[in-house]
Amino acid sequence: MIEPADLDPESLVVHVLPMRRRHLRGVLRIEQQVYPRPWTAALFQSELALRDTRAYVVARVGHQVVGYGGLMMTLDDGHITTIAVDPAWHRLRIGTRLLLALTREGLARRATALTLEVRLSNLGAQALYRRFGFEAVGVRRGYYQDTGEDALIMWARGVSEPAYRALLESHERQLPGHTVFDSRRIVGSDGGAA
Repeated sequence: MIEPADLDPESLVVHVLPMRRRHLRGVLRIEQQVYPRPWTAALFQSELALRDTRAYVVARVGHQVVGYGGLMMTLDDGHITTIAVDPAWHRLRIGTRLLLALTREGLARRATALTLEVRLSNLGAQALYRRFGFEAVGVRRGYYQDTGEDALIMWARGVSEPAYRALLESHERQLPGHTVFDSRRIVGSDGGAA
């Protein structure tokens, strides 16, 4: 198993690819570390089956899953359903890479806006989302059933505009190391070896 403390961020190689059933063991390991009420394997499997409206990705270093994220499309709105990074891999911009992949998938599906909810206490995630053009528009009281915590509702509008694509390209250029984004569409691929 690769330990992030052993890596120079500039030599890091991260593969971002479509989530498959074979990735679920690693996904669930992270899910259990970061959430009081983690999603189950059955819930992830049901989401993966909804290929027309869902897209899930994993970030891998070597063969190790170090993060994952999901997108749900509703008409021309993309909803970021989840993003999580193994705590040992924080500060290596894994979340940025996942958000880049999900945003681009939303654009490939003709999204004109993106939305998400984030815990009011999660200031680090809020800062990441703001860098991607998300703005706070409201609060959902008691949204997180596990703790009763409120959620900040955030939206990024105009994501299909050239200026937003330039923002994405800027974020990608600033990433340390090397990111390999799977060239296949996240959804609708054959599920073969990645």
